[in-house]
Amino acid sequence: MGIVAGLDSSSAFTHIVVCDTDTGAVLRQGFAAHPVEAKATDVDPQAWLLSLGEAATGGLLEGVEAIGVSAQQHGLVPLDQQGNPVRPALLGNDRRAQAAAADLVDGLGGRQAWAEAVGSVPQAAQPVSKLRWMARTEPEAAQRVASVLQPHDWLVWQLLGRPARRTTDRGAASGTGYWSAETGAYRPDLVELALGHQAALPEVLGPSDTAGTTPEGLLISAGTGETMAAALGLGLGTGDAVVSLGASGSVMAVHHQALSDPTGTITSFADATGQYMPVVHTSNAVRALRGSAEMLGVESLDDLSTLALKSTPGASGLVLLPYLEGERTPRLPHAAGTLCGLRRESMKPEHLARAAFEGMLCSLADALDVLRGRGVEVRRVFLLGAAAALHAVQTIAPALLGTQVVVPQPAEYAALGAARQAAWALGVSRGTADPLTPPAWQGAAAQVLEPGAELSVGQAVRQQYAATRDQIHPGAFDSAG
Repeated sequence: MGIVAGLDSSSAFTHIVVCDTDTGAVLRQGFAAHPVEAKATDVDPQAWLLSLGEAATGGLLEGVEAIGVSAQQHGLVPLDQQGNPVRPALLGNDRRAQAAAADLVDGLGGRQAWAEAVGSVPQAAQPVSKLRWMARTEPEAAQRVASVLQPHDWLVWQLLGRPARRTTDRGAASGTGYWSAETGAYRPDLVELALGHQAALPEVLGPSDTAGTTPEGLLISAGTGETMAAALGLGLGTGDAVVSLGASGSVMAVHHQALSDPTGTITSFADATGQYMPVVHTSNAVRALRGSAEMLGVESLDDLSTLALKSTPGASGLVLLPYLEGERTPRLPHAAGTLCGLRRESMKPEHLARAAFEGMLCSLADALDVLRGRGVEVRRVFLLGAAAALHAVQTIAPALLGTQVVVPQPAEYAALGAARQAAWALGVSRGTADPLTPPAWQGAAAQVLEPGAELSVGQAVRQQYAATRDQIHPGAFDSAG
């Protein structure tokens, strides 16, 4: 038996879990907030180290033999020749690079050219877009950029004492916009297209590789991005998909190959195990519920959920297309939400509440079907996000998603995934673990929901939704996926 730790540096907090290497049982935990404003987009990366140090106080890491690092994705730490930041780190929630992303799309010849090059089309959050934004708005700082790291790369580098070798992993690299999950290679020309000159990029490690060893003899594994770490912590494998319910939504799955999608609807990520994670994003999820609650004068989403369950499947013919902020899937950037099927009998609060839940879940089911249409196997769907606990979501989702639904108990899954990776790298370094198979830790405790006899009812609701969608937005899905 040994002890490993997983460290997750999210946008606002650092979480550390200390686990048994054999079982994954959590032995100790630490937590600290980042000493920065919650909605900051520019952050001194030293703040992450301060938070890490605070979370690890009280002997938390005593006896630990290896550490895995997970961190917020899409952040950018631009460094000069001496390895010092040329400006504060740019975080993933920074939307200032929206115009820069569109600029890059045009610069390479369109969405298809990007999708074929790196498996994704530039978005404001991605490092490649942030580099273009820097080149356009902070040209003096951009000229000084000699190398670029993401938050997890930078933290690993700091833990190792800032060695000459800088590393990342394939999961984090696949979100940069200049590394392809399909080819497993960087596209330095895209860095130059964005920044105006070349910059050194970190070495991409394999899933069970070791980034290095600290002077104290502590092994540091490759680390990865939060999404990939959470998938590893949940124990996802082929046949598993995740529906994430935030203000916007996403559907991702584990697949055996990278999917090249000329439309850019599918973003092709790599995971932390050697497989791939195709992702489809929607612009609207829980924001449709919150908007409906405000419209109805309902105080909370729990109350909206209770109200919705007073209605029946199909919401008495009421259909809400939840495209409130435009939509990414299908690609309708200038669309608005639409409420259809208004009749005297359907104009009741409970039917609108039900239509909000059905519309959100049908939209996510559309995204899931994009993956299914490309041969991605989906045997069960994990529902993540606070809204996954709502009774209406749990009641309606299995039938609309058309498969078994798993609602994991709340836990620090990204930190757990980082710890599992650390145990894997430690075992491989000692010759006691298979470099191709992560340790078999116990899966997440979860509630399992089956569609059962409601499956045909769910199909009818999906058909009602699809008919309305196709009437209002004909041909919207003709080129998706």
